[in-house]
Amino acid sequence: MPKISKGLQDPVKLKRQDKETGRYQVIVETPKGSRNKFAYDPDLRIFALKKVLPAGMTFPHEFGFIPQTKAGDGDPVDVLLLMDEPAYPGIAVQARLIGVIEGEQIDGKKRIRNDRLVAVADANHRYADIRKLEDLPKKFVEELEQFFVNYHHLEGKEYKLLGCHSGRTAQRLVDKAAV
Repeated sequence: MPKISKGLQDPVKLKRQDKETGRYQVIVETPKGSRNKFAYDPDLRIFALKKVLPAGMTFPHEFGFIPQTKAGDGDPVDVLLLMDEPAYPGIAVQARLIGVIEGEQIDGKKRIRNDRLVAVADANHRYADIRKLEDLPKKFVEELEQFFVNYHHLEGKEYKLLGCHSGRTAQRLVDKAAV
């Protein structure tokens, strides 16, 4: 009898990375342009609505995670995914890491690292030539940073930007977070 997967973080595992190509697998939770924030619930084994952003605020790009990882906040490693068109929650996308927006979430006296990797989908046209964060316009990256600052502010938390770093740094963060 075949094994049944208990979810995205269980024994029948989705791969974190394709060893042949070096590409990472990103699972989309929230599509670009959505006010709805979805999150994978491993107990229910479904994507559930977590919150709704205020009017006028939407996710600037696909938001998801790399399976089989656990970040400092206890969740899988977050990824902001650049691709041509919005996807749907639960879609797996092969992507290359181009950098990381490092940040610290501050909730009262509690400080938690909450980095956001930035990746480019393999199957796309608009971002095909983007290999590192520095290939993106500076204003574009600043807007991504400010999205995360504002997103946390709306939850009554502070998000302190610690800087942007290379795809190599992003890869090390994934390796460190592997479960």
